[in-house]
Amino acid sequence: MLEQTVNIDRVEQIITLFGNLDCNARAIEREYGVTILTHDSSITVRGEPEGVSAAVRAIHGLIALIEKGEMITDQNLHYVFSLINDGRDEGIRELTDADCVCITAKGKPVKAKTLGQRKYLQAIEQNTITVGVGPAGTGKTYLAVAMAVQAFRAKQVSRIILTRPAVEAGEKLGFLPGDLQQKVDPYLRPLYDALFDMLGAEAFNRYHERGDIEVAPLAYMRGRTLDDSFIILDEAQNTTCEQMKMFLTRLGFNSKAVVTGDITQIDLPDGKRSGLRDAMTVLKNVEDIAVIKLSGRDVVRHKLVMEIIKAYEKQEENRRKLK
Repeated sequence: MLEQTVNIDRVEQIITLFGNLDCNARAIEREYGVTILTHDSSITVRGEPEGVSAAVRAIHGLIALIEKGEMITDQNLHYVFSLINDGRDEGIRELTDADCVCITAKGKPVKAKTLGQRKYLQAIEQNTITVGVGPAGTGKTYLAVAMAVQAFRAKQVSRIILTRPAVEAGEKLGFLPGDLQQKVDPYLRPLYDALFDMLGAEAFNRYHERGDIEVAPLAYMRGRTLDDSFIILDEAQNTTCEQMKMFLTRLGFNSKAVVTGDITQIDLPDGKRSGLRDAMTVLKNVEDIAVIKLSGRDVVRHKLVMEIIKAYEKQEENRRKLK
């Protein structure tokens, strides 16, 4: 049995670390099989040497996040656990150094919450075209929109263009009520939601009416050259190879493009190869194009989403082994 003490600068940090009804402290105890006690401005950890060492490292990592103004949530708590368990303690320091991308309409800072997200944001900043691939909940679209809004506010580009294929509608668009824009709007809703969050509804409507922000189905991109724009293609796994090539060749001068998608959720008809899957292979060695793969570890939704994704990833891995 080992006992180790961690000295804390301020009592407020202990309160934030422990969380509501000490839920975070209990989570650390369960994760590492230790007992945690507080004494004024210090924390004592008791247990087996290996568990105590890991728990103390986790506490130091969480305190580092708190010192940077971060609240301890279920997501970053378990992400710190995963970094500690993998012996990647230095990754916590990298997270604390992550810059704020932009501020939402409600005053909330948007920044990377995982190392994969940080790598993704750096790729968008450093490359003309970035392909971000990963499961639902990894922030692919949301962070891309945040980078677009940041570039627009800084006057690095004069337009934001968001697009996605409406493949889910198939050939049934004609049966939906309204004109073409009204028919495809439901499929563009996630893009509208992200923009509303960043800009607020009033600012978005103003920019949209002026043509500074465009949200449109992929079919609207054909025949255009998009200069001085930040362009995001969402749900790119549902593009055909021809559509992907068409989109990528729309890029004009002083423009940046981000392509996002999840190759495990392809809705194309049988026999159709995904343009995103194809682009990941074709473009991987092209200069000024980055391909970033996010994983279940980068999920920033409810921890159950992460567990669901892990379960499906394991099933897919087992299938590949049987082939």
